[in-house]
Amino acid sequence: MRLKAFRALVVAGLEGLTPGVLQEQLDIPAATLSFHLKELNRAGLVTAERASRNIIYRAAFNEMNALLRYLTENCCAGEACAVDTTQAACGC
Repeated sequence: MRLKAFRALVVAGLEGLTPGVLQEQLDIPAATLSFHLKELNRAGLVTAERASRNIIYRAAFNEMNALLRYLTENCCAGEACAVDTTQAACGC
């Protein structure tokens, strides 16, 4: 569920999504979504910004790309591997 929520935020781009829209898209209970968004926020992969009465969640693209770089550079314990590093970052 956490990965699905993160993917939805990545697709939404810099506009982000409210929890209500995310809940509707993912068809999950509000409490479950809240738990996963809290954990993604705590991990630094999403940001939460209050906009009037809503909270807008956005994927933290810089942190996501840093994680992708790290995983790509360290995926094979320093050995050559078949990962295409030119595709390792999101252009969002």
